[in-house]
Amino acid sequence: MTSTDKPGSAAILERDGRFLLVLRRNPPSADMYAFPGGRAEPGETPEQTALREFHEETGISARNPRLFSTYDLKTHAADGSVNSHFLLSVFRVDADRDAVAEAADDAAAVGWYTVEEIRRLPVPQSVLECAERLAGGE
Repeated sequence: MTSTDKPGSAAILERDGRFLLVLRRNPPSADMYAFPGGRAEPGETPEQTALREFHEETGISARNPRLFSTYDLKTHAADGSVNSHFLLSVFRVDADRDAVAEAADDAAAVGWYTVEEIRRLPVPQSVLECAERLAGGE
């Protein structure tokens, strides 16, 4: 990793064929729906980042993170230079079935969505790809 690479993690919680997404208030992916997640803090493992961010954005204490996918995400400026570079680790997590999600931290809203609904929402490509893979039984 170079000094511009930023490690980040996201967490996927699925219930009855629906995925918990947050409407992001801040960049990256501001005004888009995404899995709860964010930047790692110094000394955190990717798993710790996923669980912390998930709790900060939804109020739910998740557990048992299992690595599902990784992404090398770059955003570019108008001149083609790289604005930001995130190395994103996406984990599947478990939580109590009766835990209720509430939007917090930089989440403007939270909701449970099917893959069909996700296809119609403004989401990063990585979110749609993960949801489709999971819905397909992979």
